[in-house]
Amino acid sequence: MTTFSTLPPAVAIHLSASLGALLLGPVALWARRAGAAHPRLHRAAGYAWVTLMVASALSALAIRDYRLPNIAGYTPIHLLVPVTLFGLFGAFWFLAQKNIAGHRKAMRGLYFQACIGAGLFTLLPSRFLGQLVWGQWLGLL
Repeated sequence: MTTFSTLPPAVAIHLSASLGALLLGPVALWARRAGAAHPRLHRAAGYAWVTLMVASALSALAIRDYRLPNIAGYTPIHLLVPVTLFGLFGAFWFLAQKNIAGHRKAMRGLYFQACIGAGLFTLLPSRFLGQLVWGQWLGLL
C-alpha cells in the first residue's frame, strides 16, 4: 500500500503544495471581497498561495507519465505549468499597474483552472493519484 511517506519526493511535494493551495485559495479570495475586506489576511494568504502554486508548478516538471499520450513524459496536463507561471506573472503585473480588477480576474481564473480544474483531472480514478486517493486511502475502488 502506498502511503505519503513512500511517495516519490516530487509527487509528495506536488501533492502537498497543491492541496495547500486548494485549501488556502478560498481564504485569500474571501479576505478581499467587498463585504469582508481584510487586507492583511488577503496579502498573507495570497503570498502563501502564490508560493504554494509556484512549488506545485515547478514540482510538476519532475513528474512524468509515459503511459498517457506524452512528449518526453510530459502529458497535456503539464501545459498548466506555463499557464500557471504566466498567470501568476500577469496577476502581479496587473497589481503593479494598479489594475485591481485585472488582478482579481487573473487570480480567480488561476484558482479555478489550476486548482479546481487540474485537481479534478488529476483525481480521475484512472490516474495515479486518483487510484491512491479513491482506491487505497478511501477504499472506494
